[in-house]
Amino acid sequence: MISAEEWWSIIRAYGLKIWPAQIVFYIVAMLLIGWLLFKPGHIQNLFTKLYLSIAFAWNGIVFFLILAKDITGDSYGNYFFGSIFIIVSMLFVVDLFRNKMRFFLPAGGWRMYATLALMILVFCYPLFGITFGHRLESLIIPGTFPCPTTALGLLVLTTALPRVDKIAYILLLFWAIPFPPFIQIPKYGVYEDAIMFTIGVYSLILLLRYWKTGDLGG
Repeated sequence: MISAEEWWSIIRAYGLKIWPAQIVFYIVAMLLIGWLLFKPGHIQNLFTKLYLSIAFAWNGIVFFLILAKDITGDSYGNYFFGSIFIIVSMLFVVDLFRNKMRFFLPAGGWRMYATLALMILVFCYPLFGITFGHRLESLIIPGTFPCPTTALGLLVLTTALPRVDKIAYILLLFWAIPFPPFIQIPKYGVYEDAIMFTIGVYSLILLLRYWKTGDLGG
């Protein structure tokens, strides 16, 4: 496992190499979530799945396998984590044609408010980074960085429950829950990843709730 200084230097180099792609991904994500909140439907769903398929493929290939390939400290970790993101990307592509998942903001109650609050938090990733003293090229942004992209993808998947792709959901839970408290925060000081962990716990609770009642789609 690499040191915190090495980890952040890789993040800075990656941020500089992809500029301004992270800004494009970030703005498109905000527009799609705004569309989801105010006018969800078939076309919005298609564009959301297309965006998430591209974002997860980007993280799997560009981040883990090309530009930030030293981030895990060894090639095995790189290929393993890159494969997870590529598989999730492929599952979103499959659902473009299968059309199993349909994203809607919960109609009311605590889930609606929780979803709205967590959506705001996801887009605060770079703002928290600024607060923690990171330079602009080191800001971790949804779309082109694995953790906030995972947080965004998981949160969107919760809006499709119970008709959700369980494989994609569980793969993202695997990334969202164990890594922040055991690696990202204590080892590298990525305190903004507490957002991903919170969304991971929220998503796990919802998944177990639907699984227990037998309402989860096949």
